[in-house]
Amino acid sequence: MPASILIVDDEKHTREGLRSALEDTYEIFLAADADEAFVQMDNHEFDVVLTDLKMAGKSGLKVIDRAIALSRKPVVIMMTAYGSVETAVEAMRRGAYDFMTKPVNLEKLEILIERAIESRKIVQENRTLHERLDKSFSFDSIIGHSKGLVDVIERVKLVAPSRASILIYGETGTGKELIAQSIHQNSARARGPFIAIHCAALPANLLESELFGYERGAFTGANERRIGRFEAADGGTLFLDEIGEIDPSTQVKLLRFLETRSFERLGSVKPISVDVRLVVATNKNLEEQVEEGNFREDLLFRLNVVTINLPPLRERTDDLPILLDFYLKRYAKENNLPAPTINADAMGVLLRYSWPGNIRELRNFCENAVVIFHGNTITEYDLDAKFLRTEGKQPRSSKIARHPLDVEQNERRLLRNALAQAHGNRSQAAKELGISRRTLHRKLNLWPELDIAPASSRRTTMQERTHPDTGKIQPPVPTSPGSTGSISL
Repeated sequence: MPASILIVDDEKHTREGLRSALEDTYEIFLAADADEAFVQMDNHEFDVVLTDLKMAGKSGLKVIDRAIALSRKPVVIMMTAYGSVETAVEAMRRGAYDFMTKPVNLEKLEILIERAIESRKIVQENRTLHERLDKSFSFDSIIGHSKGLVDVIERVKLVAPSRASILIYGETGTGKELIAQSIHQNSARARGPFIAIHCAALPANLLESELFGYERGAFTGANERRIGRFEAADGGTLFLDEIGEIDPSTQVKLLRFLETRSFERLGSVKPISVDVRLVVATNKNLEEQVEEGNFREDLLFRLNVVTINLPPLRERTDDLPILLDFYLKRYAKENNLPAPTINADAMGVLLRYSWPGNIRELRNFCENAVVIFHGNTITEYDLDAKFLRTEGKQPRSSKIARHPLDVEQNERRLLRNALAQAHGNRSQAAKELGISRRTLHRKLNLWPELDIAPASSRRTTMQERTHPDTGKIQPPVPTSPGSTGSISL
């Protein structure tokens, strides 16, 4: 669809001449004065408004004012036979894109219109992007209603409008960058840049140059000047993840910035001032790092103006069903596949699991489930062994191995110990392990050698022994006639 242009001029031959020159490329509308232009702008959305300055009745400056007040602003180009610096300045001040004198050079006008339309597209794309960001990082988009998460959101709402530096504590995968982006997007800096850098991902010698930039010749390989992340974030927010990993020399420069709001590029002594809000995050205890001499105490004081503690997923069990449902549907939509469901037994297992990788691990689980199950129901039999092995807590009957074991060996040992303590009672053993009786039966079908009958039903006078690591049955050992038949581990 061609771009639309509204031509506003009280001289008919000028209007018609411009229409003839432009109508092969654009959709053209005409207005003989400002009032007619107002009606046209109320009824149509235009990409460009090309208006004369001096007209009978209201001037072209009024046309600029009305165009700029529209929700979907067109680009305005002013034309006048009375060209002067003062007129041009006033038109630009009112919001005009550019200024041309009459008689109009059609070749130059066409080039100017092309640039104006491209400029409007960029503005619209930026607006759309910001609208999506506003939606993505609004508080309503943060999933969950557990008390710990609600407390975090309320705190973010309080601190987002301020200029204060913020320190976010949280385990890996808890969503620290998401909270930092929400702080930025709900602040007065939302239209400014949000720059993130993972401090642990860069060596110490590269991190300093990434943050503060460098001059040409500052070090071997510095063939040109480069601005750092602080300069790139001017007017916005700089998020430093894993702040506890930065080396002492970078800590000194960071402290200086917080005190003076200025810094020097590597290889320069000229201070550069920027308006940047600092949000930092860590999964380490910085107070302990201070005591160990790994982190400057004065820097911690400067960073720790406002603290936000993100709860791990194991403390947000109320949110787990909501999160699982959300991500299953999200990845199903992305992969054009039906979303699987989770039955009650499987959900119980997932609720008891500790999720050491937090949200990141949960997302991976959901994406894998969408691809593997294609809309079917996920049962506890379908879950990976890591969920069934611990289900978020160590069963009371288990004994932690003092040497490395593979997954199967650990699982066999837990089952064997539970059955031994329950004297072969499967229901009691399943309860002790925190799994369903069906799950226990499934495991015993895989490893029948682990099963033992309850003491009351034993008819053998031989005592079974199993190897403490492999779980394989060893040769029977004779027992006295009065033996109970209990197994020795």
